[in-house]
Amino acid sequence: MTMVLVFAGLVSGQGVQPYPKAITDRLIHQKSPMRPRPVNTVFKDPDFGSLMVRVTDATTNYKLPDTFLRTEASGKANEWSADGHKFYVMGSGGQILVFGFDPSTMKRTYLPGAKPGQGRLVPLGAAPTFSFTDPDLIYGTSAPLVISRYHFSTGVRSTVIDTTSCGTRPALIKSPDVGSDADVSLSASDNRISISEGGPPGGKHMFVVVYDKQLGCRWYNTETGEIGGEWGPSGTVAIPDRFFVTHVYLSRNGRYIQIPRGAGFSVWDVPTLNVTSCKKGSGLECAGYSVLGYKSFVNGPGVIDDMQMAKRPLSNLAQITQLIYPLLPPHHWGQSQQFTWSNVDAKDSVPVCGSTYSYDGDPTIDQPFAGEVFCVETDGLASTVWRFAHNRATYIPRYFQTQPLGSVSRDGRFLLFTSNWDAQLGIGSDGKPRSDVFIVKLE
Repeated sequence: MTMVLVFAGLVSGQGVQPYPKAITDRLIHQKSPMRPRPVNTVFKDPDFGSLMVRVTDATTNYKLPDTFLRTEASGKANEWSADGHKFYVMGSGGQILVFGFDPSTMKRTYLPGAKPGQGRLVPLGAAPTFSFTDPDLIYGTSAPLVISRYHFSTGVRSTVIDTTSCGTRPALIKSPDVGSDADVSLSASDNRISISEGGPPGGKHMFVVVYDKQLGCRWYNTETGEIGGEWGPSGTVAIPDRFFVTHVYLSRNGRYIQIPRGAGFSVWDVPTLNVTSCKKGSGLECAGYSVLGYKSFVNGPGVIDDMQMAKRPLSNLAQITQLIYPLLPPHHWGQSQQFTWSNVDAKDSVPVCGSTYSYDGDPTIDQPFAGEVFCVETDGLASTVWRFAHNRATYIPRYFQTQPLGSVSRDGRFLLFTSNWDAQLGIGSDGKPRSDVFIVKLE
């Protein structure tokens, strides 16, 4: 493939104004010292002016008190209900605790079935995803090789599909050495669901399974290259790549599967036998954390600068639009990006949001966008970065929960993120750094 570069509009213009109160300059904004506020106390970020609220503390996980809480790790799960009135956080033991949320007050509330002051414990595995259409519904896993859903109104968990019935080759058979990824992924209509399976718990899966509620199962064996199922053509992929997978993610239109592979990724066009690879060294800017829209892919390749963000169609990985342009020298390094796009529209044109943090754990603010929560224009009309807050996450290597991983609400008005608040939350009863979950209002 030959890379085709497209640049967004001039930095001085703005195509849309979804966040009129946000700062949009590209200057360095130093971080004011600040103690962590109590839960459910709304406060202003002192440097950017956005409203924020802390929604967890050391007492929140009543199953494992005084341990860390965090958001989902990939940014691709939908942690907010379709109406924005529920969100979940994850406990250090994998507990899924769901709270109500009042957008008018930014206050955490409690759901029926939960004791006062507690989140509702949902019987699903780590990293479930809320329905994009039904605020009463959340999808996840409850056992290996089984995709489940849970209704809040009834408190009932039910099976969507037992994937041992999907006709994979070789057959999926339940055993201690055969597991599935907990990170199920949904299309915007909830009609398609994806999961990776077949290997030992924790990774090295060889099956990508897509379940369509009308058509049935379709699968891709990444170890053999074979594709089959109850719909679409069967056969072997043209590319020679054979590999194992840990996670897979479904585009919002349900057509594409992104398969992360180290410093690159592959894309399966699900109704076909077509698999395309974006590899390190290909010149296609494949590396970095990423997120999916309906039919587009956004990543932070880190070729020009740490704040470089590239958008491309999943149908043409070489057609790259640079979202932040120009990135003027001196170029900056030392910050990692994470993205979330649960607010995405069918045109892939609403802002993609994210956070940055020092991958060395350095709390110094010595470059624009360091340690922040932000959103970036994606409609191609301009190159606007809306800046909302310092996330105050000091990364402590080895401890994933100290990264400011985020999840934006469906309407794009609130962003849930993890922070150890400049390492002020201390060490938990399990000997690990504590982190909590915060919400920032995007306006």
